[in-house]
Amino acid sequence: MTCYEDELRSERDYVTGLYTRLDTERARAKERYAAALRGDGTLVERDAEVRALAKEMQRLDVADDGLCFGRLDAVSGERLYIGRIGIFDRDNDFEPLLLDWRAPLARAFYVATAAHPEDMRRRRQFHTRGRRVLDFTDEVFGRPSGDERGGESALLAAVNAPRGEGMRDIVATIQAEQDAIIRHDHTGVMVIEGGPGTGKTVVALHRVAYLLYTQRARIERHGVLVIGPNPAFLNHISRVLPSLGETNVVFMTTGDLVPGLAVTAEDSAAELKGSLKILDVLSAAVADRERVPEQPLVIELPDVTVQIDVDTAKWAVEEARGSGLPHNYARKVFRETVEWVLTERAVSRIGRGWLSRSDKGAWEELRADVLEDLEDSAQYMAALDELWPVLTPQTLLAELYESRERLQAAGADERLWRADGAAWTVSDVPLLDELVDLLGRDTAADIAAAKAWEDEADYAEGVLESMVAHEDLMDDEDVLLATDLLHGEDLADRFTERDNRELSERAAADREWTYRHVVVDEAQELSEMDWRVLMRRCPSKSFTVVGDLAQRRSPAGARSWAAMLEPYVPGRWVYRSLSVNYRTPAEIMSVAAAVLAEFAPDVEPPESVRSTGVAPWRRQVSPGELASAIEEFVRTEADRDGTCVVIGPPDVPGAVAAADVKGLEFDAVLLVEPERIFADGPRGASELYVALTRATQRLGVLHCGPLPSALAGLSEPSITLQP
Repeated sequence: MTCYEDELRSERDYVTGLYTRLDTERARAKERYAAALRGDGTLVERDAEVRALAKEMQRLDVADDGLCFGRLDAVSGERLYIGRIGIFDRDNDFEPLLLDWRAPLARAFYVATAAHPEDMRRRRQFHTRGRRVLDFTDEVFGRPSGDERGGESALLAAVNAPRGEGMRDIVATIQAEQDAIIRHDHTGVMVIEGGPGTGKTVVALHRVAYLLYTQRARIERHGVLVIGPNPAFLNHISRVLPSLGETNVVFMTTGDLVPGLAVTAEDSAAELKGSLKILDVLSAAVADRERVPEQPLVIELPDVTVQIDVDTAKWAVEEARGSGLPHNYARKVFRETVEWVLTERAVSRIGRGWLSRSDKGAWEELRADVLEDLEDSAQYMAALDELWPVLTPQTLLAELYESRERLQAAGADERLWRADGAAWTVSDVPLLDELVDLLGRDTAADIAAAKAWEDEADYAEGVLESMVAHEDLMDDEDVLLATDLLHGEDLADRFTERDNRELSERAAADREWTYRHVVVDEAQELSEMDWRVLMRRCPSKSFTVVGDLAQRRSPAGARSWAAMLEPYVPGRWVYRSLSVNYRTPAEIMSVAAAVLAEFAPDVEPPESVRSTGVAPWRRQVSPGELASAIEEFVRTEADRDGTCVVIGPPDVPGAVAAADVKGLEFDAVLLVEPERIFADGPRGASELYVALTRATQRLGVLHCGPLPSALAGLSEPSITLQP
């Protein structure tokens, strides 16, 4: 015991020294940050330095909690302390005092075993609170010398601890199979599949942190996109990467992928909209708005009347489509073709008897007059809008859905029809995104922006010329003038407002933004159209894909990973699986496994790493007793540490749907009326499986009707709802 106390005292002193150095580094960074704010140099240079130092201060701040969590003793006698960040001795040739957990030398902390010790003799794991080391646990590779102290592993201590708000990082407890995935050097798409509780989400997030550590220059400037199933899930995981010092990350659902929209509603036509076959419908819907008039459209001009006839419109449509430009950009080609025909005819009529084509100057001058009359003609502009309108994705798609005639013309399934003014759904978002490419932007906005810039440049040029005009110059003087140093455009550029938003804000607001890496969680729910959008967002096709095919609930989702990925990354994706359940105790997992066996008999459930000794329970109540039984559960759990949730059908007071807790975890779960959830076919069975695997400690079931057969083995609680 004396040896252990001496060791503990020594470790406390060492970690205290690390915190002293951390505080010194933090103070130094703050001083440099303040100096940068006051510094000279260009605005761009100063802004870059300020941003870099702000990131450094943030990195040092997040390291404060759990700075050092372990030590490796090598066979050679070398000691390596492992922590959240690296700390080096500036006065001793930058000797490492603390290794970043992502450093190659730190790998042995996660993978060394008695069979494969990685040249290590001992792994020591610290249990800390704040800045204080409370105790430590040793794992010796080889024959122990007798002075090591055993105890509960850091892993079991972590998984047994009550849940708080949000997901926690696992940097101190990464397991070997997880570490192999986190450090995998594959540059394409990595699929991580695992059942409930296997830690696939947190492994994917740690993989992002590792990639940023090893490939920061390539990834950081464009950032990382994390896609999750719903806002609650994204809020749950949003603290993991910042706790690891990484902030250039954008969190979204697929309903957020079109800037300006935040869509959460689902619809019954998800399978139709999610299939790539919808691409033909969208193209046909655009083509349907590029029209040829049934009768000539008459345009009355001051000096002549012209008309857009069928042949003229057909030729203009062919030219516009042949340009290969998006619809809104091709309108210019359509318009120029029509105008060439109309002006030729108009000039011929106006100049009949006195103007020949050989008089090119007069002919072109008269053509310019006619063209000006066309541009001023409301009739002509209305005709253009009728034959080749400027369209937005929202306008085109809404008008398609709301018209059975347009749906039929586009070859669409009539089930896509909806009432006027219906809200957008998650399945509509990839269609709207696709239409951005098919239509192109409204060119009026681009023209207005270009005109504003030209006006600024002209104004700046005028300022420079005014400065020169007021110079008092002698004929023989050699004077350097303002116009010798810069042009009007240069001066205007200096006063252009800079975008000082954080990367995550800029990226989320820019549909054209591309990311260097994308994480897709609950990926089994994504449709073919969803994948098409995401592949556009990441041209390098660098993805970490997380999912469990057995938990698929969307009819448009993945039935195999190859079907979704091979069209985009043939031969460039790898598959890894996680088989150990760290979240769900064996008592609860056995119940969930029975449900899994009914709807996915070929899928092997993950093996739980622990048992709590607390059996799940069930209680049958009448519909009138249901509300009070739920309240009793909530009161009981309120007196305990940790979190709880009630999961049930939408009309159950205080309950959330299984789909809304995907990826989340709670100490206690009350599942209400599972028979109604299960009755919804394969989707219902999947949701029931999800609901059963959210609990880390306790599971109770309230039911009014007969239970599904897979839950029939649950026993009644002896007295109250408390098991």
